[in-house]
Amino acid sequence: MFAPLHSIIEVGGPVVAILLAVSILALTVTLYKIIQFRAAGVGRHHELQRALTLWDSGKRTFAVAELGRSKTYLTPVMQTGFTASDTVPTTLAARLEAETEAQFMQLERGFRFLDNVAQIAPLLGLFGTVLGMISAFQALQDVGNQVDPSLLAGGIWVALLTTAVGLAVAMPTSLVLSWFEQRMDAERVFAGQAIQNIVAPLISEMSEQAAADAA
Repeated sequence: MFAPLHSIIEVGGPVVAILLAVSILALTVTLYKIIQFRAAGVGRHHELQRALTLWDSGKRTFAVAELGRSKTYLTPVMQTGFTASDTVPTTLAARLEAETEAQFMQLERGFRFLDNVAQIAPLLGLFGTVLGMISAFQALQDVGNQVDPSLLAGGIWVALLTTAVGLAVAMPTSLVLSWFEQRMDAERVFAGQAIQNIVAPLISEMSEQAAADAA
């Protein structure tokens, strides 16, 4: 298993070794984020959605009971909204938004590293190619008039190997990061709608109470 990797490192040099190490780190972060998303229940808000529907229809007791069945990372935030319904709606909305952003920060930890890998890996590969081309042309200069085309061709393909490795690391990392970011965008939209579902009935009740008091 390690023999092909060792041969690639020997041919490509230290730049390929760095790229392989970076790829292992990127794979580790990717697996960790998948496990974290699964444990947090990202995208699995069925019970929470039903609780919000019950809350919006005025069935507060049933909404709290249904929310107790939810196991996602947003459950504690929504519980705060359900139990703090006597708070001023605008203040409650700001509080819930701050708490959801704190949850999002936890889930998005590691995204910056994956983004850096996707951007830097091709540059590292290009850097290795430039170094390889310099070495190839230096070897060509050393032989003088006895130019062997195979010498130049061999140096070029070895130099281009680092670019290929850099792209092989960057492309899947970029795709994985894009998938993670799309999931988080969907989570933000859902959380925003959930907060509005909690706050809107409270605002309506407050308006009705104010109209009744004025009358």
